Amino acid sequence: MNKSLEKDLTADVVVVGAGAVGSMMAWQLAQKGVKVLLIDAGPRIERANAIQHFFASAEKGPNSPYPSQPYAPHPMHPQDHLVQAGPAVFGGSYLRGVGGTTWHWTGFSARFRPNDFRTKSLFGVGVDWPVGYADLQELYLFVEKQWGTAGDSAFDQGGPRGGAPFPLPKVPMTYADTLIRDALAPLGYTVAPFAHARNSEVFDGRPACCGSSSCAPICPIGAKYDASVHVAKAEAAGVRVVSEALVEHIEVGPDQLVTGLRVRGSDGQRAVATGRAYVIAAHAIETPSLLLRSAQANAPQGVANRSDAVGRYLMGQVDLDTRALTREPIYTYRAPTTTAGVLELRDGPTRSEHGAIGTSFLNRGWRTALGPMQRSAHLIRAGLRGTDLARRLSDECARELAINTSVETLPSASNRVVPDAELRDASGMPRPRIQFTIEDYTLRGIEKARERHAAITKALACTDIETDTPSVASAIIAGTARMGTDVLTSVVDPFCRSHDHANLFIVGTANFPTMPINAPTLTAVALGLRALPSLQADLTAGRFPLSA
Repeated sequence: MNKSLEKDLTADVVVVGAGAVGSMMAWQLAQKGVKVLLIDAGPRIERANAIQHFFASAEKGPNSPYPSQPYAPHPMHPQDHLVQAGPAVFGGSYLRGVGGTTWHWTGFSARFRPNDFRTKSLFGVGVDWPVGYADLQELYLFVEKQWGTAGDSAFDQGGPRGGAPFPLPKVPMTYADTLIRDALAPLGYTVAPFAHARNSEVFDGRPACCGSSSCAPICPIGAKYDASVHVAKAEAAGVRVVSEALVEHIEVGPDQLVTGLRVRGSDGQRAVATGRAYVIAAHAIETPSLLLRSAQANAPQGVANRSDAVGRYLMGQVDLDTRALTREPIYTYRAPTTTAGVLELRDGPTRSEHGAIGTSFLNRGWRTALGPMQRSAHLIRAGLRGTDLARRLSDECARELAINTSVETLPSASNRVVPDAELRDASGMPRPRIQFTIEDYTLRGIEKARERHAAITKALACTDIETDTPSVASAIIAGTARMGTDVLTSVVDPFCRSHDHANLFIVGTANFPTMPINAPTLTAVALGLRALPSLQADLTAGRFPLSA
């Protein structure tokens, strides 16, 4: 049943996007007494319903628990929502719904490294950020405590903690991790545990991880953090949350202040959301699409786009995946999706030659939830039946090794997202048109990854080795509303405020000038929270009147 919009969509601050960044910003503002309206194009997501969708799916892809809705569509496959203009296919995955893409993220709570903010100065590639590690360190710790981050203080993954322990005990490495660690040590590889936004013990009313190995796309019990946690806390603090509310257009006045958002409900009704300040936290694909399709007399190139940088510098990570059967059982299909990875080449001088390389081992086996069924079908075709089939299936599933390496990409103005001039999605909005090239810098990293995968499979005496074609297929998407101090080349300032519109803040991974190999969510939230003192000071001073 479609949902009607509320009649009164007025607040001090209107936040668009109820994901990780938007929900925590709204919650923090409400705790300061600010009247906040948090709107999301997608629906409320009920975990039990999502699990049933996942069970029923024949694909088990990242969005299989979260069907695309006609009033707010999102990609189910690389070609069905995003218009691929080439030359490379950009298969980035995200969803629209209350809680956002954290519903299907892996749950890595990784800080960026100090070097990640200075790649131009240190390695001669990319650009330097206008903020550094020290600017985010306290915010990192604050968010980690809110999420209930579990980690091993002996392995900070390159993000110095200043003596602060992880809030929760570490999630243990798996039996497979330890076997792989021991096999790779003679090769000079260090296999170490990751930090997780995942409960290793009961925390914040949520249970400890049960090891279902389906974190991506869904944690069945809520042990993995997702932003619905802070949506609920925001509502308890007084935030009004409105779901199924698609922002069609941003209105800008002659003084260059945003005056309202034209919103459409899932039932087709329209209204205008108004506030004193506005925060766009709608993800690195939908954010530039909204800004650019809002071109008007007072913003002829699109909102916040006098620099012509909106939609440009799109980044992701290029993945290389290898599957093999180990000689000895490693017992996958249990534990969180990924618990450990190789430390080497994630940072360091080699970044002047090729992209940073992050290799990890997947506890979900070859094919998330489908592997045993597909293997069973293969063995049946080979003539096995009964006890022989069961024994062989158990043996081979226990030996499934899945290696994933992600390689850094660099910002390029020609890698971009724009609203398609002709093609429309189910909601009637222009589909996002993606133009993306994988540069030699990244391809050189991919070749190093191939060498690493070959060394790993040899060390584990693997057979049945298969390596996929490199692809951009993760939920790591960044760079389309970049942060900077130069108004001619960036979209927002170091506090996420639009250079063009003083009462507009644009937050999320779209702000990133570069996209290193660590997971981006923790840094995106830290940057959003860093914007709040400036925004709150404006409200206290009465800088912006309430839009009429």
